[in-house]
Amino acid sequence: MKLYDDKYIKNIVLLGSVKSGKTTLAETMVFEAGLSQRRGTVEDQNTISDFHEIEHQRGNSVYATLLHTDWRDYKINIIDTPGLDDFVGETISSLRVADTAVMLINAQYGVEVGTELTWNYTENHRIPAMFAVNQVDHPKSDFFSAVEAIQESFGPAAILMQYPLNEGEGFDCIIDLLKMTMYKFPPEGGKPEKLAIPEAEQEQAAELHNQLVEKAAENDEELMELYFEKGSLDEDEMRKGLKIGMLNREVFPIFCLSAKRNMGSGRMMGFIDNVAPSATEMPPEQTADDRELSSDPAGPPVVFVFKTLVEQFLGKITFFKVCSGEISEGMDLVNSETGETERLNQLFIMSGKNRQPVSKLVAGDLGATLKMKGTKTNHTLHGKDSPVSLKPIDFPEPRIRTAVAAADKKDDDKLGEALREIQAEDPTIKAELSPELRQLILWGQGELHLNLVKWRLENIYGIKVEFIEPKIPYRETIRKAATATYRHKKQSGGSGQFAEVHLRIEPYEEGMADPTDLTVRGKEEIELPWGGKLVFYNCIVGGVIDAKFLPSILKGVMEKMQEGPMTGSYVRDVRVMVFDGKMHPVDSNDISFKIAGAQAFKEAFRNANPLVLEPLYDMEVMVPEDLMGDVMSDLQSRRSMISGMESQGRYQLIKAITPLAEQHRYSTTLKSLTQGRASFRCNFREYAPVPQDIQQKLTTVE
Repeated sequence: MKLYDDKYIKNIVLLGSVKSGKTTLAETMVFEAGLSQRRGTVEDQNTISDFHEIEHQRGNSVYATLLHTDWRDYKINIIDTPGLDDFVGETISSLRVADTAVMLINAQYGVEVGTELTWNYTENHRIPAMFAVNQVDHPKSDFFSAVEAIQESFGPAAILMQYPLNEGEGFDCIIDLLKMTMYKFPPEGGKPEKLAIPEAEQEQAAELHNQLVEKAAENDEELMELYFEKGSLDEDEMRKGLKIGMLNREVFPIFCLSAKRNMGSGRMMGFIDNVAPSATEMPPEQTADDRELSSDPAGPPVVFVFKTLVEQFLGKITFFKVCSGEISEGMDLVNSETGETERLNQLFIMSGKNRQPVSKLVAGDLGATLKMKGTKTNHTLHGKDSPVSLKPIDFPEPRIRTAVAAADKKDDDKLGEALREIQAEDPTIKAELSPELRQLILWGQGELHLNLVKWRLENIYGIKVEFIEPKIPYRETIRKAATATYRHKKQSGGSGQFAEVHLRIEPYEEGMADPTDLTVRGKEEIELPWGGKLVFYNCIVGGVIDAKFLPSILKGVMEKMQEGPMTGSYVRDVRVMVFDGKMHPVDSNDISFKIAGAQAFKEAFRNANPLVLEPLYDMEVMVPEDLMGDVMSDLQSRRSMISGMESQGRYQLIKAITPLAEQHRYSTTLKSLTQGRASFRCNFREYAPVPQDIQQKLTTVE
């Protein structure tokens, strides 16, 4: 395997909406470089990238796939990502290790909601970006409308590098504004003929070329002076200015191509070679303790794991970026998270499912290894004498949930273990056994994301599972004070049980003063694991209850707070004052006072104007402007309160506060309402009272 200088390694990530052609472009780039003998197609299910069974069934990408190609002595590592927002974790982890984002735009539709969302991730990572308007050979292609939408959405930094001639089914020519040349492709695509720009296009090409020159010049003072002096820049000077602009995210070049017919991909690959930055030209990596780590081949060996995947017959594959130094087969590195030493028994460069063994990899390169013991996504491996931990990937919180259960109870343990493995691979999935709801809750990014987990459980792990509508984690509290007395008395021969407890409960608010009408002899503030507080007062006077029984009363109260008197949900924000009672010198014991405390609390709670609280979430829905009405009507039918709207290009961002109880299957509904053109995010906000009619339906009295 050829070894590449770090400056000749380029890492790109292909981003874009579903059907923008990312997988087809990746396939064409590998074919164009001569690393595959024929181009596969998504329709024929034989592409290098989409090779998983579930991807063949769905007809689109589900996993981010690492490929590589060699173009004119440059190695280009390509990460092909899914277009669906349900699999956003794959996109974000890929952005973390790429040095340039290639945003594919479908020439028929222009900027779609998926494009807007993905663009936000490139901004968060401050990664250089370029656009490729694909499918300009489609009968409904409208290249210049797509460019107008790009510039409207992302600003004037998006600048034309090329434009198509004979757009549509007759597409066969590209006017290149950097080289001021026309590329004419044969009907089967591939290597083009270089021709002079036709006279009819010379005026437009010259005007667009001048705009490109100005954009390149404005990123560097030296180039600006040259531009003023000469009135133009040569090709090398323009490349220099464009690279500086890309690094500063002040230039976003726009290319055109037909990936399916292999027209334009080679020219774009040449630009990636010559202009797109390498890892050594990018800003240094940030460590967890806010230091910097440069991509230096002569530095200490440091590896960052951005993805792990368990293949059915292969085992665990660990994907990584060499962030510093050089690594070789057989090298021992230390995991900064676990402190354990891991040996790199094998090193590979990847092309989909195909692995090519290599003996070493240098800073800036992407690779993979097999069967690492305790190393997971987001872990850093370093040399024994150079400890470092790189900043982890910040994955988004899950958006929707379901309850999951094994069809056969004998598979419960197996299910738990399988979900732990799946979570280790995909940090955007969360699975938790909820003692409160008595359900195993599975969280994900959308219905498709959850269905992928179900498919894997059933087809990879052999566990038949059922998805069940999850219960809602309500909370209970009170609105007024109430007093109750409970006597527990039991006689069954010999020692009996006796306890009498008088207590008062009140709503608790942060900072409220202690009661003044009772003598406070002790106070305990308890931060409840489920949120809110319990404040417990000992107000016993005259020793009517021995102090040793107060912890038992508190234990009884806590047990009852874990199974609220109204709905069985956790109780929060209550203070309890035990102020009187009775005990028996023989029959009183801890269990008696625990029972008396629990029952007195339950009776007082029901007389204290109880209130059921529900979880509310801040929801943001990105939707095309023409579909706003339908989406807002649906949100309002879900008891949402619209809190704001913002215009974002051709889209509207609707902000709403929505009860969790109304969010079941919202992802599916939104896709149906908008033909998949909208997306949403949600985060927990607070607990708030449910409407009275809903409380009446929820509450039961024993």
